[in-house]
Amino acid sequence: MRTRGTTALVVLLLLLAGCTAGGRGTGGPITLRFQSLAWQEESVTANKELVKEWNATHADVKVEYVQGSWDSVHDQLLTSFEGGEAPDIIHDASDDLADFAYGGYLTDLTDLLTNRLKSEIPQRSWETATFGDGIYGVPFLQEPRVLIANSTWLAKAGVRIPTPQRPWSWAEFRQVTEQLSGDGRYGVAWPLKEPVSATLNLSLSAGGQLFHRDVDGKVTVRFEAADQVVPRTVHDQVGIDHSAPGSTLGSGGSDTLPGFFGGKYAMVPLGFSYRQQIVQQAPKGFDWEVLPAPAGADGLAQGVSPQTLSIAEDSPHKKEAAEFIDFLLRPRNMVRLALGDWMLPTGTQALKDPALHTAKYGWATGAALAGHLSPAPAQTVRGYPEWKDKVATPAFQSYYSGAIGLDELRHRLEKDGNLVLARYQR
Repeated sequence: MRTRGTTALVVLLLLLAGCTAGGRGTGGPITLRFQSLAWQEESVTANKELVKEWNATHADVKVEYVQGSWDSVHDQLLTSFEGGEAPDIIHDASDDLADFAYGGYLTDLTDLLTNRLKSEIPQRSWETATFGDGIYGVPFLQEPRVLIANSTWLAKAGVRIPTPQRPWSWAEFRQVTEQLSGDGRYGVAWPLKEPVSATLNLSLSAGGQLFHRDVDGKVTVRFEAADQVVPRTVHDQVGIDHSAPGSTLGSGGSDTLPGFFGGKYAMVPLGFSYRQQIVQQAPKGFDWEVLPAPAGADGLAQGVSPQTLSIAEDSPHKKEAAEFIDFLLRPRNMVRLALGDWMLPTGTQALKDPALHTAKYGWATGAALAGHLSPAPAQTVRGYPEWKDKVATPAFQSYYSGAIGLDELRHRLEKDGNLVLARYQR
């Protein structure tokens, strides 16, 4: 015969079992926290709609949408990892993952990913999130850097319009910007508030590598001739040709748009996603187009750091988190995310969608560049954030402004830079 005490104990145990079956002790179904960095209205809407669709068809695994911010994501994640409060599913960029992966904060996804997802995303994209023998993020959105151009200005000047099949060389680009300049107007405006990733990623077209890994895995910086093509072009446009203003070197991409719309600059090199801001902000009747970035010895090659989805190592529900990522990145869903962010999907099936191959707003130009995108040079370099912030950013800013010469730039990147990286390779 069961006593009242025994009955109470059974009820208590059942309640405790229910709590542990749910998400983070809340009871009920498992709850996964998905921290998204979507910020544009269309992108936030697309992410929230997909979360809603998942929740409507998965009674036992619910997803909670958590809004994050690109401006503070690295420090915020580090704090949450160390405090044991990291979200289960983490939206980030591949160039921010290395220290988290090597630090043991992210789950190796190798055995959690479906064969469908593995096969639909090209190997070159997987390389951006592979550290050592593990995969620590799913690369799903990417954007090339392109030239946003004033169509009327270029047509009036009679310059050759480049295409992905016949792009400008870096030398021709410099000649064109000089031809377009004069009377207080400039052929190009370089927004280089964050100069390092732009310079390194565009330098791949010229064969630049900068980071060299030996057989033991040690990375050293060598600023060789191919690495110098892009920074010398920018430097000479500003300081010699006067075809680019020095005033925008400390600006972000959005800061250059008023001058672009006002007819002060003929072209601005920007990330592909900036097209949304241009559509929203351009004056009525302003005629603009998307052109490929200049090509070098390695053609249209360009480095990218795709947006990624990772799973926290501390998540108690890794399998369910991986299933949600697989749902989020089904081809049609990946297209929705790409359209919402005005970027390109990494998935080969998603990239075939007709919506990404229209001439309107330059979608077709961007899609034509997708096959030329490869991992950013700094992708797997431990200590890169510190090298970028303490060495490379001030060095490039000083060079572009004319405060130092090319030899001093090389000295700082190599000597000072290698001292920083050495601390992470012992």
